[in-house]
Amino acid sequence: MNAIANMARLTKAGATLAWRGARVLPDEARVSGPLAVFGRVTAPLRKKNGSQNEERLSSALTSLGPSYIKLGQFLATRDDIVGRELARDLSTLQDRLPPFSQSEAVKLVEAELDAPIAELFTDFGPPVAAASIAQVHKAKVRTKDGALKDVAVKVLRPGIEHRFKKDLDSYFFAARMIERFHAPSRRLRPVAVVDTLAKSVAIEMDLRMEAAAIAEMGDNIAGDAGFRVPVVDWQRSARRVLTLEWIDGTPMGDLKALKAKGHDLKALGATLMQSFLRHAMRDGFFHADMHQGNLFVDDRGRIVAVDFGIMGRLGMKERRFLAEILYGFITRDYRRVAEVHFEAGYVPRKHSVAQFAQALRAIGEPIMDRPANEISMAQLLGQLLQYTEVFDMKTRPELIMLQKTMVVVEGVGRTLDPELNMWVVSEPVVKSWLETQLGAGARIEQAAEGAASVGRFVGDLPKLLRQAERTADSFGAMAEDGLRLDEESVARIAHAQSSQDRWTRLGIWVGALALLAIAVAQIF
Repeated sequence: MNAIANMARLTKAGATLAWRGARVLPDEARVSGPLAVFGRVTAPLRKKNGSQNEERLSSALTSLGPSYIKLGQFLATRDDIVGRELARDLSTLQDRLPPFSQSEAVKLVEAELDAPIAELFTDFGPPVAAASIAQVHKAKVRTKDGALKDVAVKVLRPGIEHRFKKDLDSYFFAARMIERFHAPSRRLRPVAVVDTLAKSVAIEMDLRMEAAAIAEMGDNIAGDAGFRVPVVDWQRSARRVLTLEWIDGTPMGDLKALKAKGHDLKALGATLMQSFLRHAMRDGFFHADMHQGNLFVDDRGRIVAVDFGIMGRLGMKERRFLAEILYGFITRDYRRVAEVHFEAGYVPRKHSVAQFAQALRAIGEPIMDRPANEISMAQLLGQLLQYTEVFDMKTRPELIMLQKTMVVVEGVGRTLDPELNMWVVSEPVVKSWLETQLGAGARIEQAAEGAASVGRFVGDLPKLLRQAERTADSFGAMAEDGLRLDEESVARIAHAQSSQDRWTRLGIWVGALALLAIAVAQIF
């Protein structure tokens, strides 16, 4: 029954996209045979109204609801899947929906925080912003010294978890069908892509996780100048409610207001870029939605970021990879950049380091020879990641998210300072991090960590040997007597196998019908 429900939901979505005239297939995707003929015959019925595809796509996804808005925004970061042009169209998708009622918000806050609204806040105003998952209210609280303080209260939409669960089920269903019946797409790992989206949404719908992200970044940047995050009010926060310090700063997109208040726009652009690189390389934890609407400048000239629902993480290997390739391109050491790819395991050893270095030179030289204000690290990383198929590199979602965030950060930085030289601004941060990680002090520290690991292993050796002995005894008994199962286990296995065979047959038929329905809907 789930397969039929998923097929119905996907068919409805496909029909909505088709009726709005939205193109959702990459340029390289080609449909042939009867479906292509059907598409040409029904083309005049499509509703286009002379608008651009990005407008039609945005309208269609917004009408389909919150989960499709999130899906569109997520795919905008994955041009390796949907193609560069479609990713660009999706990047304009705005996460805005009409607010839900004040009474619903109050009811939800009271239920989550287990107290009347009047005890929690001295004032709880109407929503000031509404998106697909939550909306924000401005409120007031009384501090311990009796003063009133403004706070921002983020409240999840009622029933949003159930709505997302149903739609994510249909996304997983479609991804499994794609992997089963379209072998070329398996390299892109559709099921893993949907799983990444599902995990991201699960975190975003638990506002305690957003509060934890804010607190973690606050700890990371405690000693940094020029960048800060809001303070979390943990006493008034829960899974569906998040209360934060209210930010009264100037929006970073309001250049006239920033100039009127005497802020140095060139310095702000450099601070933004350097802060982002520190977060990514030093901390391995960065704000992945740093557009102008989420950035403010306070009266002391510090950048303040808000909305931490989407965060990116990089492991030490990815951070070192990022730093070394950026520094390698800065110094035009393409051989070293190529070696870093092989050392990280991103390019299989069957390929030639020299040939890969040649490909990197073809990427780097045209960019490096441009005027300083046109050089883009994000463009460089984007072209680098496009070589995934040529050199059998596996898709790296965390690096793609980093690159897409860098596109936005560079765009905001250049809005503040059109002459911003990304390489000059970034070089001190990248060089400092590399010296910290690869210098003599770091080598000694790594050696000490290695010795400690060896010590722990030696200490655990007796326990490991005992476990190995018990395992060997168990395998010996199985070899002599065979594998034995109790009657209940045998019954469960038989029942599961019978059910699996029945549902597998049904799933194949339903999957085939779903693929046909989706294909027809996309063309129509």
